[in-house]
Amino acid sequence: MKTNIATELVKGLPLEISDAARLVVECVEELGEQFNSRDLLLRRLRRVLREGVRAVQLSEHTQSFETTAWASVEARAARRPTTRRDLRSFVRRMLRVDGVADMPLRAMTARDCRELLQAAFGKSQSSYKKGRAILHSIFAFGMRREWCDTNPVDRIEVPLVQEQHIPPLSLEEIKRLEHTARRPEHAAMRSSLSLMLYCGLRPNEVKRLRPEDIRLAEREIIIRPAVSKTGGGRVVPLRHPLPGRLSIPPNWEARWRSLRRAAGFTHWKADSCRHSFASYHAAWFRDIHSLQYEMGHCNAELLRTRYVSPVARRAAQKFWRDIPPPQPAEPGD
Repeated sequence: MKTNIATELVKGLPLEISDAARLVVECVEELGEQFNSRDLLLRRLRRVLREGVRAVQLSEHTQSFETTAWASVEARAARRPTTRRDLRSFVRRMLRVDGVADMPLRAMTARDCRELLQAAFGKSQSSYKKGRAILHSIFAFGMRREWCDTNPVDRIEVPLVQEQHIPPLSLEEIKRLEHTARRPEHAAMRSSLSLMLYCGLRPNEVKRLRPEDIRLAEREIIIRPAVSKTGGGRVVPLRHPLPGRLSIPPNWEARWRSLRRAAGFTHWKADSCRHSFASYHAAWFRDIHSLQYEMGHCNAELLRTRYVSPVARRAAQKFWRDIPPPQPAEPGD
């Protein structure tokens, strides 16, 4: 009778009763437990069955790496255009690696990710580091969608990137830039140059400024969060008067390159004006915490290790011209 019931239960399945019995025995052996009660064994087997089915379903619920990568980029549609452009560029470089696009996200291992990063960005430590961060964010997005359970990039070391030293511009180099900016063909860049040199603004922050961000009466500049690279707003003192009214000319980047070339700079290191501001500020005002705030850094360590270079006190005095350094506080103030 029981044999007939068992036969009816597996009817329609490509399975013999002996196959079902063998699977039960294998399951009990894998559990490694002793079962003296039929009810206890049945409860245990049902739990194994339910959780096993769920595990199999999860293992098959995934997307290809390409689908996940582009979905993660779309999820950051509110980011700045330059940020989205960088994300798309790095994703394209990853997808050009043979065999990566169609790999199931859930099946990718730390070794797969390490080989992907090496193939796409192995020639540059800084690109490798940024590529690793973007790859980590792709897997984090996949985990939120339940397309994978772990982030294999966690097991890939963050490379130590040796930052390139960027020395401050000399007073003679600054003089050449300012003199060139007075020429009619470069005059539209005079205020931009002043903001980078004497306020420490990044080029992209200058390009995004609006006229109402310049408060001449208060002698300060408002850097809105939407303008800042790090997304945090700040107020920067306008110590030197702007040479003319603020205007952001079209083709700003091309004009900035043209001004540098006309001033005799054949090789320009990015953010040279910002590094110069930091070094001359530290040498004259000697207030690292104010400098940290004005530059929009979350801590002062980056200033000390990368931005601030030794500058002679007399050179700093000439850079800031008629601006006196702050006086030390009187005792009891």
